[in-house]
Amino acid sequence: MKNYTITVNGNVYEVTVEEGISGGAASAPRAAAPAPKAAPAAPKAAAPAGAQGSVAVTAPMPGKILGIKAEPGKAVAKGEVIIILEAMKMENEIVAPSDGTIASINVSVGDSVEAGATLATLN
Repeated sequence: MKNYTITVNGNVYEVTVEEGISGGAASAPRAAAPAPKAAPAAPKAAAPAGAQGSVAVTAPMPGKILGIKAEPGKAVAKGEVIIILEAMKMENEIVAPSDGTIASINVSVGDSVEAGATLATLN
């Protein structure tokens, strides 16, 4: 048997693999002591409550908000830059997925966001 320590998405697992067994499954991974994670920042609403739009603009990856290029009420075209997200030392332009009007901006410059977090909404 061989023991391995594997990290997947920040979670550490200890895995034991048996050698010389054909067709057998490896033992189920057991979680090691979880690495401490920083609590995700609560989104800050730039528009009044209930002013969420029907089209959500989400973060494609975790990162830090470097800039906001649109404000609520502004009409945007499909592909127009709304937010600049820094991830892995690169600036990523988050663009409008369709034509519409910005209903809300749910983040502020300097916020850290997780993948899938709603950054803004459009009507």
